[in-house]
Formats: sequence, structure tokens, C-alpha cells
Amino acid sequence: MNTEKTLHERSASRCELCTASEQLSIFEVPPSSNGSAEESILICSTCRDQIENPDTIDVNHWRCLNDSMWSQLPAVQVVAWRMLNRLSGEGWPQDLLDMLYLDEKTLAWAESGMEDGDNTDSVRHVDSHGALLNAGDTVTLTKDLNVKGANFTAKRGTAVRGISLVHDNPEQIEGRVNGQKIVILTRFVKKAG
Repeated sequence: MNTEKTLHERSASRCELCTASEQLSIFEVPPSSNGSAEESILICSTCRDQIENPDTIDVNHWRCLNDSMWSQLPAVQVVAWRMLNRLSGEGWPQDLLDMLYLDEKTLAWAESGMEDGDNTDSVRHVDSHGALLNAGDTVTLTKDLNVKGANFTAKRGTAVRGISLVHDNPEQIEGRVNGQKIVILTRFVKKAG
């Protein structure tokens, strides 16, 4: 069975991102798709145009990721993760990213496609020891931090899991401490592991 037929059967002839049923085509998930169904998804022309031309992105169109990010298919998970990262400045995509779990192999695939300009790679986030920080990393606080407006102190040694990067400021990351999302200065954290 050829790839296109396999994808149509797998998706019930619907876009695997937004469920549209018109103008469907195969999208080989970069960077190194071998053209197989496992490394490709079936998408509509709207999704394809916005993936390939970031300037044309309609943020509200991508609310469909709220459903498709839960796909069991790694190729769909990879594209959902990349689009949520691309849109993370909007607020709601970051909340979805915080919930999205990718196994190590799938996350490595997703991150490998972000190096071609999808991400603001010119801004590098490093911890207090100079280790490069990535979205999703776990860090440990290196000093007690008074959290303004929340009336608590984040204690030294607290693990902050699944951090997100503040894309326009290399000295700041975001993470949840005591159930509150807070901004943390990178000089007060150490990458775990």
C-alpha cells in the first residue's frame, strides 16, 4: 500500500492537524523524513501554507492543536509541538505545551526541526553554570527567591520541571512553583541531570 493511501486510511481522509477534509496532501515531517507514513502526515492546504510561510499564520486556526496534540502518532505530535512553540508568545499555546508530553525520541525529532529559523535561536538561555537550557528542561533553584505578588518564597533546591524560555530575554525562563507560573532569572537556576 502506498503512503498516500495509508495516510488517507489512518486519518479517515481528514487533515491530521485541523480535521479539514478538502485539499489534502502528504506533508513529510522534516528534517529527515524518509517519505514513509510513519514520518509523514496528511494535512490540508491551510495548515501547509501556514507551516511553510510563518508570516501568514492565523493564530486562531491553530486552536485545533488542542485536540490533535493528543494524537498517538509521533509525526503529528512533532508538528503540533513545533507549532505550539512557534506560537508560544500568544499565551494559550504555552499552556498546551505545558501539558504535552513527548517521549525522548519524539522530542529529539521535534527539536531537530526547530533549528532552521522556527525558533529564536539567536537568544541562548544558560544556567548559572553556563549549561544550555531548552524548553521542557528541569532546573533546580540555587537560592531562595521571594515571589513578588504571590506571597511565598521559592526555596533553594526546589525542582522546576518543564520550563519554558522567554524568547526575547535570555536571562529569563518561566516555570511552575507551588502551582504558580513564575518568571525566574537564569542566573538563579542549575540544569538538572
